[in-house]
Amino acid sequence: MNAEIFKAYDIRGVYPEDLSEDDAWKIGHATARFLPSLIKGYERGRAESTALCVGRDMRTHSEPLAQALIEGIRSAGAGVIDIGMIDTPQMYFAINHLGTSGGIQVTASHNPAQYNGFKISGKGAIPIGIDTGLKEIKHLATALLHTKGNPTGPLEQRNLWPEYQKHVLQFLRPNLRRKKMAIDASNGMAGKAVPLLFEDTPLDVVQINFEHTGKFKHDPDPLKEKNLAQVKAAVRKDICHFGVCFDGDADRMLLVDENGATIPCDLLTALLVPYFLEKKPRSAIVYDLRSSRVVMEEIIKHGGTPRRERVGHAYMKKAMRDTHAIFGGELSGHFYFEQNYYTDSAMITLVHTLNVLDAANKPMSELIRPLRRYAGSGEINFQVDNKQAKMEELARRYSEGQVDHLDGVTVGFKEWWFNCRPSNTEPLLRLNIEARTEEMLKEKRAEIEQMLGAPVG
Repeated sequence: MNAEIFKAYDIRGVYPEDLSEDDAWKIGHATARFLPSLIKGYERGRAESTALCVGRDMRTHSEPLAQALIEGIRSAGAGVIDIGMIDTPQMYFAINHLGTSGGIQVTASHNPAQYNGFKISGKGAIPIGIDTGLKEIKHLATALLHTKGNPTGPLEQRNLWPEYQKHVLQFLRPNLRRKKMAIDASNGMAGKAVPLLFEDTPLDVVQINFEHTGKFKHDPDPLKEKNLAQVKAAVRKDICHFGVCFDGDADRMLLVDENGATIPCDLLTALLVPYFLEKKPRSAIVYDLRSSRVVMEEIIKHGGTPRRERVGHAYMKKAMRDTHAIFGGELSGHFYFEQNYYTDSAMITLVHTLNVLDAANKPMSELIRPLRRYAGSGEINFQVDNKQAKMEELARRYSEGQVDHLDGVTVGFKEWWFNCRPSNTEPLLRLNIEARTEEMLKEKRAEIEQMLGAPVG
């Protein structure tokens, strides 16, 4: 087994060179041995079931990997509830709805078609990352010398789509006026989820890349501007209220307005702030530290408590639980909800966005315009050999600003700020800058690039 497939938050590699059915069996066996040990420490009580949920995405190799994974789990004596081909947020729903010890989703999210992997969650859908159990699972899995064992654990197959639909649509505004939207499923799980979840709602959907062919028309990553070309064209051609592009496993989404303009995910977070604070006044709202200052400003303006957090779903979900936050948003397109077990859901995000648009009865561009009050760089990557030394150099260079090290180095000034943080898996530094004006943004970006070199990617 290639130990490098174990990443900070999940398991991922090229199939079958890095990640094979034998590897899946070992990972399933190791996870089944490890996860039940977490139940006693889970604050919400004991699991009702020692079974694990297993789901998969639409990749051609996801089904054989899932079957091997299931056999490995059962060989450790644990039960399996196979919930079939699902979007990743349905896994979080299933774990909580069924009260299982955890679950594993077979997916490589936004990676190209030759990749696959596993997202592992514990009781309550708490993420299992390298600091919360994935390291132990790695040690157990890599120590296994064979994939032999009697699958004694029980196996059950469940179709949770009806219950999942009820869960998602409970948040939809009653008597919603008819809306037309273009949706690019990126040949991913949104192509299955959207028709099943929204079939009985007043939504007209212009479908783009809903087919599952084993290939992607474009990379299933909505954060890359080039991947939005189709949904932008469809919004303008078919006169839609807005457009949505999902990633491969449909846990992330990005919006474009009725003119086809990209709406950065932090601005969508800011747009939803007053909507959620009206539901739960003075609540905490969590956002990642790359987000525009407009997010913090909107939270304070509407009487909420801003909680700035480091990047990554494990940190965001913990902060949501710790503060009992009603809502949270990441620049990456993950959005988190108290009423969704503090986990992320692109489909529930879509529902709440529809609610806001319907209540305002204004074009999406008009709702977003007041939030476009700063100039942002987006995330820029730099290849750097000694990441820590470069971050320390940046902190010294801009020491007259407000410096913190929550995630990498962040320096704030009255008119501009930046965050520079290291990649977990590559020799890269990731830079985000925001300034009062485009001119200042260009000036400060040029200054920092003199220290970091030319951007890559």
